[in-house]
Amino acid sequence: MSPHLTSSPQLLDVANPDRTHWLELPAHRSSVRVARRSIGARLTAWRLPAALSEDAVLLLSELATNAVRHTLSARLLCGIGFVSDVCLRLEVHDHDYSGSELPLREAGPEDEGGRGLLLVEQLADAWGVDRSRLTGGNAVWANLTA
Repeated sequence: MSPHLTSSPQLLDVANPDRTHWLELPAHRSSVRVARRSIGARLTAWRLPAALSEDAVLLLSELATNAVRHTLSARLLCGIGFVSDVCLRLEVHDHDYSGSELPLREAGPEDEGGRGLLLVEQLADAWGVDRSRLTGGNAVWANLTA
């Protein structure tokens, strides 16, 4: 499984609160729940279709969980917003400066976890990993068509 990279991934606009929502949290498991609730509330305020909102919350949850479990970061920066009128983008930035690649693994039939990126691959129109211009760590992103 490899990221479906677009030729020039658009980054979220950090300065436009009408089209983006950012949340910085400690890199703890409990923060994933906080991110889901905050992002879900913003999507509701934007009056997006329920199915799109549910997919976006699930994707953000998976990306944030991976950042908590698989990086050395103490904090996460979660963002969601529009990069066009029809493209919703989710981003999770960590502060992991190790330069190590993010682990990709195949879950076995008895494993309780390890399927997050498979969900991302199935739900997102495109996704990938870049170096974060905001934190210097990793920025894992996914796009959904609104």
